[in-house]
Amino acid sequence: MTSAAAPRSPGRRPRLPSWAGRNFQLLTAASVITSLGNSGALIAAAFAVIESGGSATDVGLVAASRTLPLVVFLLIGGALADRLPRNQVMVAANVLNCASQAVFATLVISGHAQLWQMAALTAVGGTAHAFFSPASEGMLLATVDPAHANKAFSVFRVGMNGANIGGAALGGALVAAIGPGWVLAVDAAAFAVAAVLRAFLTGTRNLRSEPGGGMLRDLREGWREFVSRRWLWGIVVQFAVVNAVFTASEAVYGPLVSEDRLGGAGPWGLALAAFGAGTVGGGVLMMRWKPRRMLLAGTLCVFAMALPPAALALVVPAAALAALMFATGVAVEVFGVGWMLALHQEIPGDKLSRVSSYDWFGSVAMVPVATALAGPAMNTLGRSTALWGCSGLVVLLTGAVLLVPEVRGLTRRETSAVVESAAAVPGAAPIPGASPLPGAVTAAGLSQPAQPTVKAPSGGSGDGTAVAS
Repeated sequence: MTSAAAPRSPGRRPRLPSWAGRNFQLLTAASVITSLGNSGALIAAAFAVIESGGSATDVGLVAASRTLPLVVFLLIGGALADRLPRNQVMVAANVLNCASQAVFATLVISGHAQLWQMAALTAVGGTAHAFFSPASEGMLLATVDPAHANKAFSVFRVGMNGANIGGAALGGALVAAIGPGWVLAVDAAAFAVAAVLRAFLTGTRNLRSEPGGGMLRDLREGWREFVSRRWLWGIVVQFAVVNAVFTASEAVYGPLVSEDRLGGAGPWGLALAAFGAGTVGGGVLMMRWKPRRMLLAGTLCVFAMALPPAALALVVPAAALAALMFATGVAVEVFGVGWMLALHQEIPGDKLSRVSSYDWFGSVAMVPVATALAGPAMNTLGRSTALWGCSGLVVLLTGAVLLVPEVRGLTRRETSAVVESAAAVPGAAPIPGASPLPGAVTAAGLSQPAQPTVKAPSGGSGDGTAVAS
């Protein structure tokens, strides 16, 4: 007598879904490892500055040292990532991050770290991030099968967000137990492991619609691709302000309100943890929910980013603040997955990294300006008024973006199961009458350019900038 289902042998490994290919597994594993290290390193770097005798201004200076080269080199990084194999660019950036963090750790452990050295090494990390992010995003988008993009992007972001939460908790404990220098050393080791994993990525050749030309020509092509889509540049302009004011309220006003009115750092730490948990919950939600109008659903969720600054202005109880932060985290993740789906569907594969660099540039350029002006704005207008201003700008810009027809109307293009199965078989004959899938991965491992139509953290960058786009 035979059983209907044979028992699985004890030593057999569980089978992964068909869409989780080798490249996707390597990208996700490397991003989780570096996200764990980076989250702890952000805490370690701040305490390294403080333990060396630095002031709060010095902590901000070192943190800002990463953003400037990031903004300066992002567009060049995007053009380079569409010109060279993206995995090689990612490995080189990880090696540079590993070296800078290793030197940083050595100086801190030896007790000889000076402010200018820490700022310079942080700037090296920001430079590496500028080249890493466009290559990473382009690689991820070109790796995922369109039929399973929603689930794949959700799994990737759940892994990264979970690692960020765990890394922050572990990093804080390790800084207290063994000191910031050793936590920075762990981060350097994480970058080394990630570089090894990413060195095994395959099929990373990038399509070039017109081979040749210089860097300026590449940037112009990327710019034309960027500005030709109102939904694309409209949302990037929106997030240039939304990211800036949300970061200012989170990094500057939140700790001050918590210290003055909520009982200290504990309630604010709880609120940040709730936000992180919300991003994980949002990723899990997006594994199952597939809104047909992904940009419309995502943009409506951006209104939730107005809630935390409003709650801080009203000084709601700590439990209510944490609940609102959790809801905001869920909403941000719904937008994040929808944005990745839109890029994956609409942007030609050979221009993904350049378009991504313009997206990143717009999304982070105003962050240091907003954080620098947060203090003067509070002194001039009052903290409550400044927070209401942050909330109002989120609502105003998000409402304006909803006026763009393409944001409301861009729809998910479902893929035919027959076409998918044929595309999955190398050498399979084309199906008569079937058109190429937008952004599909062909048997040669290259991304098929999408037809022109009417927006992490890529992960493993070490930037420490929590942008939604």
